[in-house]
Amino acid sequence: INVVLMTFEQIIQQLKTKVYSPVYFLMGEEAYYIDEITNYIADKVLTEEEKAFNQTIIYGKDTTATDIIMAARRYPMMAQHQVIIVKEAQSMKDIEELTLYVEKPLASTILVVNYKYKFLDKRKRLAKVVTKSGGILFESKKLYDNQVGSWLNSYLKTKGMTIDPTASRILIEYLGNDLSKIAHEIEKLRIAIGINAKTISPADIERNIGISKDFNNFELNKAVFQKNVVKANQIIQSFAKNPRNNPIQLTTATLFGYFQKLMAYHYLQDKSKGAVASALKVSPYFVTDYITGARNYSARKVIQVISLLREYDMKSKGYNSNITNSGELLKELVFKIIH
Repeated sequence: INVVLMTFEQIIQQLKTKVYSPVYFLMGEEAYYIDEITNYIADKVLTEEEKAFNQTIIYGKDTTATDIIMAARRYPMMAQHQVIIVKEAQSMKDIEELTLYVEKPLASTILVVNYKYKFLDKRKRLAKVVTKSGGILFESKKLYDNQVGSWLNSYLKTKGMTIDPTASRILIEYLGNDLSKIAHEIEKLRIAIGINAKTISPADIERNIGISKDFNNFELNKAVFQKNVVKANQIIQSFAKNPRNNPIQLTTATLFGYFQKLMAYHYLQDKSKGAVASALKVSPYFVTDYITGARNYSARKVIQVISLLREYDMKSKGYNSNITNSGELLKELVFKIIH
């Protein structure tokens, strides 16, 4: 099926101009975009007075396709539209039966279907009829780790804010690519540092989210690239005191990612700052880290380090190791990398 899928930005822009589609089928792994579109429709389409009679929220696990169709075929009361939001539609066993309604939807009903963490089978009839009948089929895909920084900058721009590149990296290292979680932490942070603040600094992250600006995976990697034994050991000791918040598996995975990029750096023809940033998908601000790393670790040494990281990742999971303390394991690993 050849369907032109609208982007999140296009859908929100269309909603802002009060151009509504009869069906919004929102599916995919990234809950953030699905929730944002749903919340916009729930908050903005109807007035508070209209919502009382014309806005219905249904949960997939408690309903059937027949119930949804019956609700969707009702006409609005004293309003232009009625809004029906189906949450957790991925729990429905008979989702395909919604085809009966989606083929000929009512212009006065706005049906929003949240189908989270899964994708509808596009070979089946429901996916095909959504767009044919003037509805919107939206795929919400997880961002790759290297795309999250740009997303965060764009998100903060809409709030009239910026973030220090180091603070951004620390936050993303800690929270991963879960956009809902990042947005939630940013909103808490904005309240804590004051709505009038224009920039988020590493100190703001440390004070309000509890991620140390000095002792984190990003700073550990920097210390390893610089072969700064003292700093690396300070960070490892800090991790050892709080292993729950600093699992060794996350640290080895993070170091693995950095050394993979360092290997790629060694084989780049063009080592200008812009070319490196583009090839490694990092901010130009951090290119100097890879220049330092390449000076201290030859390509051959990087291969050995990657092998060590694999070995210690297995050891941390209980294979071929008599050391159970993750702090000791990490100390041994970093010693072997640096020396």
